[in-house]
Amino acid sequence: MTIQEFIKKRKYLVWYVKNPEKLNNEAIVEAVLNYGDWDDVQKMIKILGMKKVAKIFKEKTTGKRCNYHMKTKNYFNLFFNKYAKQ
Repeated sequence: MTIQEFIKKRKYLVWYVKNPEKLNNEAIVEAVLNYGDWDDVQKMIKILGMKKVAKIFKEKTTGKRCNYHMKTKNYFNLFFNKYAKQ
């Protein structure tokens, strides 16, 4: 399964997008971490890999603009620091 197939089956995570299968990896990671459940997160990590998801998360949360919820950012910062050491 590709990440595009994964998000196409979970349109409820990106209800605001007309064609979810055209989203890039960064947008998919953001949607899943912000709105998905633990099962969605685990499936996404299985598809993309822990290090890739962690890298995308770190890049998108260290810039000036961050679209992650504050609690989500805090939790996954701790999670990736523990499980995806780079």
